[in-house]
Amino acid sequence: MTLAGSPLAVAVITVVIAAGITTLVVPIIRRLGLRFGLTDQPDPRKQHAVPMVRLGGVGMVLGFAAALAVTWSLGGFGLLAPDRDQLIWTTLAGSLCFFLIGLADDLFALSPWPRLAGQIAVAMVVWSQGVRIGAIDLPWLTHGASPIVLPALLSLVATVIWLVGITNAINWLDGLDGLAAGVAGIAAVGLLSVSFSLNQPAAGLLAAALAGCCFGFLRHNFNPARIFMGDGGSYFLGFTLAAVSIVGPAKGLTTVSLLLPLLILSLPLADMSAVIMGRLSEGHSPFYPDRRHLHHRLLRAGFSHRRTVLLIYVFTQWLAALAMVVANVELRFLWLALATAILVGTVVELRRRQMEETARKAERLRPRVREDNLVNCPQHHG
Repeated sequence: MTLAGSPLAVAVITVVIAAGITTLVVPIIRRLGLRFGLTDQPDPRKQHAVPMVRLGGVGMVLGFAAALAVTWSLGGFGLLAPDRDQLIWTTLAGSLCFFLIGLADDLFALSPWPRLAGQIAVAMVVWSQGVRIGAIDLPWLTHGASPIVLPALLSLVATVIWLVGITNAINWLDGLDGLAAGVAGIAAVGLLSVSFSLNQPAAGLLAAALAGCCFGFLRHNFNPARIFMGDGGSYFLGFTLAAVSIVGPAKGLTTVSLLLPLLILSLPLADMSAVIMGRLSEGHSPFYPDRRHLHHRLLRAGFSHRRTVLLIYVFTQWLAALAMVVANVELRFLWLALATAILVGTVVELRRRQMEETARKAERLRPRVREDNLVNCPQHHG
């Protein structure tokens, strides 16, 4: 099997292998975590009430790596040019390093600043090896001229902010069962489609393996979760998404291609930006723990755990479909129409159910109110 012969078939195989291996490995990791007491303890800020193993990211990395190894052995990556081959290996090495930083935090509870320093250091090394935002094409300024090549320092800053920013956006999204894995999986599918449409199949296969391990992990992480991915898993997902968007869609150096990952990942990025601004405005550190994330706000608005996660899912899939339109993916308007129908239908149905539940609660309270009135009402005798 070769990439040139059937790239779609190779992508599907990669997704299936990653999902299958992750699904099989995660329960083993959970048993080992319980046996050795590697658990996350509940506290008032967290949604779980019992200790949970938070090493699910190990299973995701194993599923991701195994799927890519099988795909590589089948010739799925084809004969990559040396520069493209280097970018793929650099992305994989960076993903592993970010995973290890997160895993160290899962095991030893590191403070935020050493973690951030480690992320920046790895991102700088990755930039030095070619995974970088190197130029931008702004047609309304350049009038068809060559793209604006970024100076080395500006390219370094932009790349580090992108890689570290996306990583922490996904990490901060990991506050409800299944939320980060589902959003990352949907985003990976969007990057897969966009990468293939922009003739970046190697990046697309990385996205396929990432989507597969996310969906395989959801089997054990969707509410009620039996295991958490931990910082190791969320750092791995975030960095891989960010790096794939650079070596794939954004590598075309056009305004449109740079917008694609921003569109697909705009929800977690907007959430992270709003949270940081809110914390700084109150004089707190950007890492100050609170409950101002989007999923916390939806929970306070009355949505259940599952409905909150579902609502964020459907918004993410709509943004991914919008990115497909921008990238001129085949049947793009059909996918956007379908995504819009799913979004509108889900919002309407969730609203209807919430109103019905509110009405039922009010109905249950009425007999109590009448009884209280009868008890407290003074008796009048004629």
